[in-house]
Amino acid sequence: MRRLFAIALTLVAASGASATTADPISLAALLAGTAGDWRGELQYRDYQSNTWQGLPMQVSVAVQPDHVTVIRTAAFDDGPQTGIVYITTISQLDPASGQQAYAVFRKGRAAEAGAAQLALAAPPRDATHWSIVATETRRDGDSLAQVRETSTRDGAQLVTLKEVNPADDGKDEWLPRNRTVLTLVAG
Repeated sequence: MRRLFAIALTLVAASGASATTADPISLAALLAGTAGDWRGELQYRDYQSNTWQGLPMQVSVAVQPDHVTVIRTAAFDDGPQTGIVYITTISQLDPASGQQAYAVFRKGRAAEAGAAQLALAAPPRDATHWSIVATETRRDGDSLAQVRETSTRDGAQLVTLKEVNPADDGKDEWLPRNRTVLTLVAG
């Protein structure tokens, strides 16, 4: 879970809604509104049972005074062999282009950096009811893929769905990789 939220918290896309040109000021305000402490699960797809499995997760989001820089710290328990995994993501939105640059830090792994294009899936209903889609091409596992993270906020709940479309499989098919399902507990 590279950016798991930093890139704008990607969540379940509004059904049938296509990405539209985003107003960067609106994106910045929506993302700044995610500051606070969140609790929930990091969920992954068990392909044998075709069900979602979940790991308890805590996320803290701090928006810097410039309102475009976000520091996100996530922690989840990855079992008895690995233990608690901490992921720190620093991201910054370019209001002029809607592009969000990020760097991800996780113990035992090389730091990762990249940039994603953000767009509103549909006009936001208000500051706590919206869907943002982040897209980019990057490595996913051992191969290059299109990556789409859709973050949907519904009041105090934030869901981010990560999907991938492998570049070398000859298909144009988006596969769910993982998702976070979080509830705001302090913010």
